[in-house]
Amino acid sequence: MIRKQYFNIPGAKGRGMLMDLTFDDALKKAPMVIFAHGFKGFKDWGSHNLVAHFFAENGFRFLKFNFSHNGTTVANPCDFADLIAFADNTFTMELNDLKAVIDFACGGSAMPTEPWVYLIGHSMGGGISIIKAAEDDRVKKLVTMAALSGFHHLWSPKDEEQWRLQGIMYILNKRTGQELPLKVSLLQDLDKNPARLDIMAMAKQVKQPWLIVHGDADPTVPLGSAEELKAAQPDAELLIIPGADHTFGSSQPYTEAFLPPPLLNFCQASAAFLKK
Repeated sequence: MIRKQYFNIPGAKGRGMLMDLTFDDALKKAPMVIFAHGFKGFKDWGSHNLVAHFFAENGFRFLKFNFSHNGTTVANPCDFADLIAFADNTFTMELNDLKAVIDFACGGSAMPTEPWVYLIGHSMGGGISIIKAAEDDRVKKLVTMAALSGFHHLWSPKDEEQWRLQGIMYILNKRTGQELPLKVSLLQDLDKNPARLDIMAMAKQVKQPWLIVHGDADPTVPLGSAEELKAAQPDAELLIIPGADHTFGSSQPYTEAFLPPPLLNFCQASAAFLKK
């Protein structure tokens, strides 16, 4: 039977990170997949729960979590209810969050599994996952979906100039209509950590087996991002899914009982890659 367990561990600045683990309780031992969501995302966005169920049915334990400063709260895990936290977020905080999740997953009795994990990251979470794979040997294999090749691609150079002058920038969440604030501390994080936060440079250092997946109809992160990552790490595998957009056919909310075809394609390819 497919079951789900819930956890709450401290992330950056001690803020709680809600997590859930989906698994088949008939399997005494199964490899752990950790999923890192993207910008303006959260662990229960769209069809993420269906993805977790797919992996559990295919012999994996699937752990997904909310980054500590993604704007959700413990009380409101699917809403951007804490815009102060959202504004304070940095890429270094997200890397620290992911380390805390890996520590938890590899920590022994609280989470019985191997002392290593598989890592799947979407969009901005893909960029974070690339860096983490390059610096953490506990990541045994890496899968990225619609991943960024550079954090500066999240905004235009013109926006960045104004952002530095004003100290804050607002990004529209089209789904909710909210103006989401980002402090200039996000840019300053990139300024202070240019080597560590250079996704392309870190991609060259990824030694683990890596599957790069991208849709050829992605309007948010162009296919060229995947091609750049592949060029940086020629040993990685590149899978282009025809007709797939940035979320592989999913949306928030997602009310269907089955995965959209492009996302099912992604899941099947990823599971096969991780089982190799």
